Amino acid sequence: MSAGGLDLSGRVAIVTGAGAGLGRSHAIALARYGAKVVVNDLGAAVDGTGGSPERASEVVDEIRRQGGIAVAEHSSVATPEGGAAIVQRALDEWGRVDIVVNNAGNLELASFAKLDVREIDKLFDVHLGGAFYVTQPAYRSMLERRSGSIIFTISGLATFGNLGASTYSAAKGGILGLMNTLKLEAARHGIRVNAIAPMAQTRMGDDANLYAEVSRRAGSPDLVSPAVVYLASDLCELTGEVWSIGSGSVARLFTGRTAGIFKHPDTEGDLTAEDIAQSVDLIRDTTSFTMPESWPAEWEMVVDLVRRQSGAGPASGWTEVS
Repeated sequence: MSAGGLDLSGRVAIVTGAGAGLGRSHAIALARYGAKVVVNDLGAAVDGTGGSPERASEVVDEIRRQGGIAVAEHSSVATPEGGAAIVQRALDEWGRVDIVVNNAGNLELASFAKLDVREIDKLFDVHLGGAFYVTQPAYRSMLERRSGSIIFTISGLATFGNLGASTYSAAKGGILGLMNTLKLEAARHGIRVNAIAPMAQTRMGDDANLYAEVSRRAGSPDLVSPAVVYLASDLCELTGEVWSIGSGSVARLFTGRTAGIFKHPDTEGDLTAEDIAQSVDLIRDTTSFTMPESWPAEWEMVVDLVRRQSGAGPASGWTEVS
């Protein structure tokens, strides 16, 4: 156990999908730093079918053998009732919730043309639904203490895309949207909300060829969990961050807005398709960019441009179209 801000003693953590892979590593790491952990896992197959209580119980036994404190919980994250039960287990055991790691997931791949759209709820209910169903009751409990750390799991598949993963990517993209809004609401109450985009060899991403050029160790979920510990700790004051983590690499992912172009509708006439066609390179130029903290902040940037009359010159960083 580490001292100082990384000491999680007295904190209660919930880790969903913690019976194997990344969730297991997160639960063990949090317990090693002193957190009491609710190890949630339905025990389902990768596609979400079936269920067994053994997987979560085995992780609990492993934590306890190492001197940690943990209990097993076997509800599904895919329903409001399941999410509430997971959080209630933490409250019944230890009376509080300080850390939530939304990790549970399932996976089915299909090209967009062949995908059965009647089946997309199987992924949406677990990934996006689970993020709502577990986080909301935990968040309500955190509000009473005005503190807490919520960590969502998204994916590089949502931020950068991948063949055959349209449903999975859309579900993870929805979680990113949830995080970007919740971070604003939670900040007023001292609660931090961040996300990780992990890269590791697990049941859901069991392709050894991805790591063949480096080493099998490079694909270990254990190389992702240190970031979870940090984000859950008092040393972390950040909120609204998305970190890509894996194989010893930690990097920030972000959404920015380029300087782009601006044509004042009152003094220079309406923007035309021809204007855009002539300015594509400027619109796409990432040399100068901003990162609005919210959509209203982005809109205020546009309002600022419109308010400026031609004589005042363009807003800093923007190129006028003439």
